[in-house]
Amino acid sequence: MLGAAHRLARGEDFTTAIRRGTRCGNRRLVVHYHAGGRGDDSPALVGVVVPKKQVPLATRRNRIKRRVRALMAQRLGSLEPGARVVVRGLAGADGADSSTLGRDLDRLLSRCREHRAEGRRR
Repeated sequence: MLGAAHRLARGEDFTTAIRRGTRCGNRRLVVHYHAGGRGDDSPALVGVVVPKKQVPLATRRNRIKRRVRALMAQRLGSLEPGARVVVRGLAGADGADSSTLGRDLDRLLSRCREHRAEGRRR
């Protein structure tokens, strides 16, 4: 499970990740990735949201959030210190199994990092 020390709790952190971060997505998940600054040794923070408009039933929204939080807890070691990550679950995530969601997360996180690296080179 994703520990409290690694959860995004403040609205400003969500806003920073969404507005300033790199966005990558597919039909099940959207990842907003904002890397930490140089010398930032704070822990990586992760937030998971599932819009009511996408998934109207609360039980399904909560199931998606629990599964994505558990998968992100396994990937905390691969996130750089100070990173802010927001994962938005879409309607397609409800029917997907955990291995599919895990592959999606790995692919989207690596794509976000690649886009971020390309942006720095320009």
